[in-house]
Amino acid sequence: MAFDVLDEHEQGELVQKWLRENAMAIAVGIGLGLALIFGWQQWQTHKATAAAAASAQFQALTEAVAAKKDEDAQKVAAAIRSEYPQSIYSVFAALQQADLAVQKGDLNGAAEQLAWAREHAKTSPLQWLIDLRSARIKLAQGDAAAALKLADGVGADNYVALAGELRGDALAKLGRNDEARKAYEAVLAATDTQGVDRNLLQMKLDNLGASAPAAQKPAT
Repeated sequence: MAFDVLDEHEQGELVQKWLRENAMAIAVGIGLGLALIFGWQQWQTHKATAAAAASAQFQALTEAVAAKKDEDAQKVAAAIRSEYPQSIYSVFAALQQADLAVQKGDLNGAAEQLAWAREHAKTSPLQWLIDLRSARIKLAQGDAAAALKLADGVGADNYVALAGELRGDALAKLGRNDEARKAYEAVLAATDTQGVDRNLLQMKLDNLGASAPAAQKPAT
């Protein structure tokens, strides 16, 4: 007999029977559901608490850097990276440590910090920005070819001015002056040159001198 033709009493009996037979499964399902909801809420609370703590530590790091308390800054940065390695603040801490290393002339140390930051950065724009900073280190170490490769790897339409200036610097170091000139000119012609010193860039362009004359065809 189909369920939809049973009278109300019969339907009620069937429902109660089904509930008795499946009471344990229902209870387990409800328990698991509540546990998942509670666990998710706990995880979200934990993440929010950790993010707030990492943010507070990073604020302490920036204050130590501003006060030129390098030793304190290094300790706080190390703590952030150790305690919150998956947080964006750990990447920022590594970048700050790289800056401190550069100020001390420790280019190898700066390169190591940048490599760690690059590995833990989770977005391409941040990774490319780190690549540009690493390229500056490569240039300072005399490896213009590696610097050029990093600059060329930056995604199109991202950090156009910064990447263009870096390309020009690397090309100039490699003696490829005509290409360096074009790179500098492209940056100067861009409407958005945020992060670039236009006067310094013009000086770099002027220092390259005039472009090489085009080869003349032999007279026939």
